[in-house]
Amino acid sequence: MAEQGFPVSVTCRVLKVSRSGFYEWRNRPASPRALADRELMLTIRDIHQMSRGTYGAPRVHAELRLGRGIVCGRKRVARLMRADGLAGVCHLRKRGRKPLPATHDDLVQRQFGADGSDRLWFTDITQHRASDGWVYCCAVMDAWSRRIVGWSIADHIRTELVVDALQMAQWQRQPAGTIVHADRGAQYTSWLFGHRLREAGLLGSMGRVASSQDNAAMESFWSSMQRQLLDRRPWPSRVELASAMFEWIEGWYNPRRRHTSLGMLSPHQFETLHTAAVAAA
Repeated sequence: MAEQGFPVSVTCRVLKVSRSGFYEWRNRPASPRALADRELMLTIRDIHQMSRGTYGAPRVHAELRLGRGIVCGRKRVARLMRADGLAGVCHLRKRGRKPLPATHDDLVQRQFGADGSDRLWFTDITQHRASDGWVYCCAVMDAWSRRIVGWSIADHIRTELVVDALQMAQWQRQPAGTIVHADRGAQYTSWLFGHRLREAGLLGSMGRVASSQDNAAMESFWSSMQRQLLDRRPWPSRVELASAMFEWIEGWYNPRRRHTSLGMLSPHQFETLHTAAVAAA
């Protein structure tokens, strides 16, 4: 207290505590609980840094429990993160855009789950600006594992962008009869995209007019990328921005990012666990 400009005797008199009690408190060793909190906090900081500063208490707790075998309460994790000034990256609601008339029926009806891989895919486009121009990204997501099975990044938003992402998903998964659900953007209502769907034996599906909730799984994915990657820093070039999008998808989201709808597993872990279970059966 004295080093802050207040004598100990005066401070103790104002706070109505004894001087002996103050010195006993100051010299008392930390409790086992406090020591355990300090050790846990070091691990929490490491996990938060590993998540690129995006994990909040629920995912940090999942990483502690599932990834590192540490048993602790979620509220304890939240308390320690608050005390250390750590927080996750939250989502913001996106503005919708006026779509075109549908060229396919809505085969999904907001039923975003699937009972197996490659039964239902979602696809959509996002965009972000670098100093030297716009970068556009189209992605195709497997509804079952939430894995991005196809993607395309370019400096244009022509129909070839969505066709390339669909082609990548086909090469990787070799689907048959998969439903491909999209919004009513011009790229998805084009003749070329519909032709590629029919040529591959895939079924097109589209949501209702001006309803982003009909493609909520993809909207959630873009929101995560926007908040956890794109909005966190300026991008001096389109090349750097495109490389960051690629690395976020293939180096972080698919293999490592824990997903609440998958029991806090990453898409890769979820698919690997299911494949192992099927093989064992």
